[in-house]
Amino acid sequence: MSPNTCWLCKIFRAEENGISSKLCLEEVIQWSQSFEKLITSKYGPMIYKTYLKTEHSDENIEFWLACEAYKKITSQRKRISMARKLFTSYIQPQAPNEINIDSPARKAIIRNIQEPTQSCFDEAQRIIYMHMERDSYPRFLESKFYQKLKHSLQNNGNNSIVN
Repeated sequence: MSPNTCWLCKIFRAEENGISSKLCLEEVIQWSQSFEKLITSKYGPMIYKTYLKTEHSDENIEFWLACEAYKKITSQRKRISMARKLFTSYIQPQAPNEINIDSPARKAIIRNIQEPTQSCFDEAQRIIYMHMERDSYPRFLESKFYQKLKHSLQNNGNNSIVN
């Protein structure tokens, strides 16, 4: 198998990723309509993350998804724990997966990290969303990665990839 298609096999191996249904051409085409459609679709975030790894910027989607999960935490104890993990992984200077946010957003998080609220990462998440939407999303749509995925679905008889 060529290295160009290896990612496809990894993504759709149900035992590794828990994917038990199909990725269809309709969903993949909808991703080109807007970044929001990509990021809120069933498989879009995972496919986009795989692409971002090729750009060495997958920390952006990881942070954005972690923020989405963080907002759903209702326990204050769990929120504090998750906030500290987000901070040490993505926000603090020299973090292993440091994201590109402006100084005011970073300072606001540093001020609020001791007693984090549900919305304390909202501004940083908004900035990262804009980075992805403006920078890497247009490149994703033009990439061989996305084009090959779309082409493979178009050439498949039932327009879907089954695991």
